Amino acid sequence: MNTLPWHSKIVLALAAFVPLYFVAAALGTKIGIWSWEFGLVAMIIKGGPVLLGLLGLAAFVSLIMALVKKPRRTGLLVIALVALFGVGLAFGKMAGLKATAGANPIHDIATDTANPPVFSAATMAAREAAGANPLGDYQTPLGQIEPYKTRGSQELAVKSYAQIITAMPDRPAPLPLGGATREQGLMAVAAAMEAMGLTDIRQDAAAGTVEGVATSFWFGFKDDVVARVGETQIDFRSVSRVGVSDLGANATRINDLRTRTEALLGTAAR
Repeated sequence: MNTLPWHSKIVLALAAFVPLYFVAAALGTKIGIWSWEFGLVAMIIKGGPVLLGLLGLAAFVSLIMALVKKPRRTGLLVIALVALFGVGLAFGKMAGLKATAGANPIHDIATDTANPPVFSAATMAAREAAGANPLGDYQTPLGQIEPYKTRGSQELAVKSYAQIITAMPDRPAPLPLGGATREQGLMAVAAAMEAMGLTDIRQDAAAGTVEGVATSFWFGFKDDVVARVGETQIDFRSVSRVGVSDLGANATRINDLRTRTEALLGTAAR
């Protein structure tokens, strides 16, 4: 019976360890074993490429040794090639995420950039307790707002939230109330948030707002969401508590919430 050579064993061991490492980085952040800076920045952004590089190097060496040694064993070649293919996919995914972050440089998105919906005192207190990013003015250049003072590019520093959102190709839009009442609008938004899995949903009829918290699956990142129901339209805002780029999550969430709310309002009007 042929046993695996040492180089193939190393490849298999690393191939088994790498996905566990990435999962541990995410779930460790989610359950609070370490901070998001350690789990995402240190383990994933900085440590991930190093670990993938080691796996790629081990797989390349294993491939060469499997090709050189006679007689060639197809199984060893397959192990090395599959590992190299997986490393290539992983690096491609990370490159894609980097490109997505560059295309979505902010983490605060609203449908009204002149007068974005505001959060309640309870939400602001929760953000402060969590050490969340401060909410910046939509007209102020990002270079004057944390966390972009130290982590944003010079090109980004002169732009404001309003300018960036206005230039978005899939910019979220307000939802006209049509023939629905404000009360129906509030109820529809709350129901849509619940259907999307948001938690801590709160309605304030006097202020005309509905708030909720979205939590990401892997890292447990929390984003605060608010909808302002006016006399003629509903405006939405979604803001991440941590990080610089939201990878487009907030705009996507607003568009989803808008679509669901619109459908519920249409049902209520019939």
